[in-house]
Amino acid sequence: MIRVGITGGIGSGKSTVCRLFEQRGVAVYDSDSRARLLMDSDGDIRRELTALFGEACYREGRLDRAWLSARVFADRSLLAALDGVVHPAVGRDFRRWAEERCREGARYVLLESAILFESGFDSRVDFTVTVSAPQELRIARCMARDGSDREAVLRRMAHQMSDRERERRADWTIVNESMEELTRQVGELDAILRHKTDRGE
Repeated sequence: MIRVGITGGIGSGKSTVCRLFEQRGVAVYDSDSRARLLMDSDGDIRRELTALFGEACYREGRLDRAWLSARVFADRSLLAALDGVVHPAVGRDFRRWAEERCREGARYVLLESAILFESGFDSRVDFTVTVSAPQELRIARCMARDGSDREAVLRRMAHQMSDRERERRADWTIVNESMEELTRQVGELDAILRHKTDRGE
């Protein structure tokens, strides 16, 4: 079975791309939502985060994300410590999940991650895909989706890897400018990946 990582900057539409793959019967592992679940439910993660940040990082049995975010984004060393706990746990969880999908007969699976390359998750997959779109279109999508102003979106973009760098590192690039073209590209890539599984690549 092939493991494929998919990424993209804010407003690129990677979640839309993942939904199109799901409509084709492809299982998608959402690393962001799984990380949130693990931080709430995994006892080992809870113990490690409590040791790092104190009991205040959990409130009523759940991680206080606003409290934690205010601390880690003001101190890069704390953010690195948090990533050092969460990223390996997500990697292990993805491996177990992918093994289950393999036993169920999946030909390939997707790992969706906004920080696929930054986190090192690209080392856990066989191929990588990035979703790109023109910057102005990405900004407009974010403003419409989140109610953010232009300056706030630009600040978030400035903290992410550039589209050019993601495209340089990825095996395939999907350009998301229209739903018609997006659907066509997903269909073509789905066919390529299924062909690779048939050939045992």
